[in-house]
Amino acid sequence: MTTSTASRNIRFILAGLTAVAPFSIDTYFPSFLAIGEAFHVGTVELQQTLSLFLLALAVMALFHGALSDSFGRRRVILVTLALYTVASFGCVFAPSFGTLLVLRTAQGLAAGAGMIVGQAIIRDRFTGMEAHKMMAQVTMLFGLAPAVAPVLGGYLHVWFGWQSVFVFLGLMGLTMFLLCRAYLTESLPVEQRQEFHPATLTRNYLEICGDPRFILLALSMGLSFGGFILYIASAPDIVVHIFKLKETQFAWLFIPVVIGMVSGSWFTSRSAGKASSGQLVRRGYVLMSVAAALNVGYTAFFEPQVPWAVLPLLIYVMGITSLSPSLNILALDLFPEKRGMAASLLNFVQLMIFSVLSAVVSPMVYSDALGHALAMAALLLLSLSCWMLYRVFRALAAAKAPGQPAEKTADAA
Repeated sequence: MTTSTASRNIRFILAGLTAVAPFSIDTYFPSFLAIGEAFHVGTVELQQTLSLFLLALAVMALFHGALSDSFGRRRVILVTLALYTVASFGCVFAPSFGTLLVLRTAQGLAAGAGMIVGQAIIRDRFTGMEAHKMMAQVTMLFGLAPAVAPVLGGYLHVWFGWQSVFVFLGLMGLTMFLLCRAYLTESLPVEQRQEFHPATLTRNYLEICGDPRFILLALSMGLSFGGFILYIASAPDIVVHIFKLKETQFAWLFIPVVIGMVSGSWFTSRSAGKASSGQLVRRGYVLMSVAAALNVGYTAFFEPQVPWAVLPLLIYVMGITSLSPSLNILALDLFPEKRGMAASLLNFVQLMIFSVLSAVVSPMVYSDALGHALAMAALLLLSLSCWMLYRVFRALAAAKAPGQPAEKTADAA
């Protein structure tokens, strides 16, 4: 197998692994009401199928990377894919709503491994400009998931019923398991692995969490994603109640998101090596600021109508794809010997933000288009504040250790 072919295989495999979690979230949205009718539960109970999934995803995010640092990237991915596949098929035959919640929780425990361990694999195999390009290309391919998932889920629901959604998720898990077993090679040599011991884990977690630069980068990325993740978490309400569309018309919300993600990732990939990390981050914040201002202005004076109501989302997501690869690499490069654990903590912060948005913020702005827009703007301002604080702490660290190369590979901000 040639180097280019192997690189292409890795890119598509990592994109597929990263897409498992968003497919698990978005594909069943069109079936929300039908699941409620099948198990005789209301909207509040149905929200638990998302909240528990996200909580499990966030908690297990703390361990996927650490496990891969100790036992290898490939083994962790294969085991979690097997668990995910079993849980997904189990949802098809769930005899009660309680059982469905347990199986959704099991899905959440396993679904994030590919997303987290995949980031560590990229940094294991690629450096510098290549790492930026690979991260952006995987993001571009991953960007198809949020648009394809609810549209596919809507048609599966209409044609075959809500159980078919979980049949599809099970088949996706099985397919990824077989592809990874055949083509994914181990990227972490045995001699570079960390001891899996509670004391070692605690010490390493405290070391990473004790670095304010890492925490601020994680918050910057998580809060910036939060601006549009709020719309994903509220998708059934936005599509049906705010846009007044049908179950098969989720594409009106998700396709602009995908266009922004794919085009933004392509542009960022092309910019790697030509623009510094700092320039890419600044470009991202400019785009997101324009999008947030347009969103607030439009929803303040007009009743939301597609396609105008979703154009700010397209621009906002383009901004995210400009800054997120740089923020990700900056954070991982702070701890080059603990990339798996650092990736775990990065994703834990993002998933906890997602969980809070889903469980707390989304109900607060339910059926309120302006409320969604203002929440997006507030999250963006918080993200930008964290980025500015990160620059202060980075300057302080550089002053204390002028020869420190910790951020050399990614930044000229």
